[in-house]
Amino acid sequence: MIGGYKKYPTLFDCIGKRQVMMFKPYAIIVCILSALLLQFAAASADPTGFIKPSAKDKCPVCGMFVAKYPDFVAEIVFKDGSYAVFDGAKDMFKYYVDLKRYNPAKTQSDIRSIHVTDYYELQPTDAARAFYVIGSDVYGPMGRELIPFVIEGDAMEFMKDHAGKQVLRFGDITADVIKGLE
Repeated sequence: MIGGYKKYPTLFDCIGKRQVMMFKPYAIIVCILSALLLQFAAASADPTGFIKPSAKDKCPVCGMFVAKYPDFVAEIVFKDGSYAVFDGAKDMFKYYVDLKRYNPAKTQSDIRSIHVTDYYELQPTDAARAFYVIGSDVYGPMGRELIPFVIEGDAMEFMKDHAGKQVLRFGDITADVIKGLE
């Protein structure tokens, strides 16, 4: 006993100082690798693969800074890791239907994923699964907008509440539909 307290054995007592000293370099390497793994996991924590736009990201269609409009963000991510972010679904569709104009080096087969922001949930969702309301009295950063929803019932309710004209799916949105929003 030391000072009234029972002395419990330490790692040094159990395996000796020399063996503990041998483990130090390995422990440092394990700590570094663990920190890197945690950092990688945090960077890829969004299960949707959605890339949050930085303050410097501009919409390739209109040139506006996208991060200023988080409620309307849309994006296209390419298989090579490059991406384009937009200040609304309308500009994303303009880009998508006329990819050769905005990004001649890419084709639609180069696209890995497309996301839009659900208007009610304010969460990214797969653009191909979304329901889009056109002709409503709700405007986006660039005026008349395609308003995306994950749930069809939400889109129908929104259309009724905000004088929307129609609910469309991804494949229904053409250059003519977009032109009608101008």
